[in-house]
Amino acid sequence: MSRVSRVRRKTKETDIHLELNLDGSGKASLETGIPFLDHMLHLFAAHGYFDLKIKAVGDLEVDQHHTVEDVGLCLGQAFREALGERAGVRRFGEARVPMDETLAQATVDLSNRPFLHFDVIFPSGTAALDPQLVKEFWRAVANTGGMTIHLEVPYGENLHHIMEAIFKAMGRALDLATQPEPRALGAPSTKGML
Repeated sequence: MSRVSRVRRKTKETDIHLELNLDGSGKASLETGIPFLDHMLHLFAAHGYFDLKIKAVGDLEVDQHHTVEDVGLCLGQAFREALGERAGVRRFGEARVPMDETLAQATVDLSNRPFLHFDVIFPSGTAALDPQLVKEFWRAVANTGGMTIHLEVPYGENLHHIMEAIFKAMGRALDLATQPEPRALGAPSTKGML
């Protein structure tokens, strides 16, 4: 069974093409127009062993919000489509990732119940990506992906390190959650479906 999806989203604010292969090797080709977002998504793909291609054109002359959120919406939709009925997957994934002084924790449930818990305090300072958009990105992924996501950073001082640890942890957690579970006879739920 191919676990590959292609998503296109075109609005008055953005035009996005995204391809996702859940059983990849971590290759990424990323052109969002936001170099720092490309960097974060490259880390996500590499540590999740997902092949990810994104070509996005957005109204960056306004700000980064529309592009970041819409890329998140497309990524969540791509996971939803690549997973299909979610039969035969592990469903849950968790990862703790350090980045120097920072520790990020990501916990994922492919529950088909969108929810984001985001317990991250960003220190003051400037970054190439507005830290508030990190929350909006993962909320968008949760909503269209049908995922429950808990993201926590119990400590960290450097904005770059905090964001990097979050994206790496999400890659690792989603890699675990999407892995085939050979013992599963169907959907990983006592209800018989997700």
